[in-house]
Amino acid sequence: MKVLIIEDEKPAARRLSRMLEELELKANTMLHSVEESINWFQNNEHPDLIFLDIQLSDGLSFEIFEHVTISSAIIFTTAYDEYALKAFKLNSIDYLLKPIDEDELKIAVEKFHQQQAKQNEVQLNFNDIKKLLVHPLDRKYKKRFSIKVGQHLKIVATDEIECFYSENKATYVHTKSNRKYLLDIPLEQVQNELDPESFFRVNRTFIVQLNAIKDIISYTNSRLQLHLLSFQDSEIIVSRERVKDFKEWISE
Repeated sequence: MKVLIIEDEKPAARRLSRMLEELELKANTMLHSVEESINWFQNNEHPDLIFLDIQLSDGLSFEIFEHVTISSAIIFTTAYDEYALKAFKLNSIDYLLKPIDEDELKIAVEKFHQQQAKQNEVQLNFNDIKKLLVHPLDRKYKKRFSIKVGQHLKIVATDEIECFYSENKATYVHTKSNRKYLLDIPLEQVQNELDPESFFRVNRTFIVQLNAIKDIISYTNSRLQLHLLSFQDSEIIVSRERVKDFKEWISE
């Protein structure tokens, strides 16, 4: 868990850091001004919890929120209580008056842990619901495709398919035996008939099978390039907006 302290008085920041260590929390970063904080938030991953002094050397810390959007939980610290109402409007867990009392700090941290536990519980419940929506218990996915080849119908098992792709408004299937066949259904319909645990739509053109991926390479603009077992007709690039979901898919 990442913890950030924003406090212009360095001795006070160090004291708070030591108090947090007693509660098994480690402050990863300490900042000391509004300007420094704005620059840090614009260039770093935001922490889980922020201890934020209200009056900093170059202004009120509320000015930080005028420049960056912060979703981290916040525990405000200050020697004055006139800003309490405004503080609680900014995603605040608690409001601690200086000098910070150990018991009050412990209560504030416990509030944060309770909030995190509730959020994790909600997220778990949401994920369970989402899985049921995506993988309903009675949902059956295609195990084979019948493909017309001349005057014949060829049966291709889904397990033998490396990828589906569209080209010149037509849909093709490429097999692990390096054969290519024309399908008479659009790629969108193909996607709806495939098990999402085995197949993934990496961009508007390609659907790939997990077991057919031979190599994954970093590509320009935060994208990924895929190499399959036999398909070499064109590049297969995971679009930037689908990279995160793709990484989750291959890690399930």
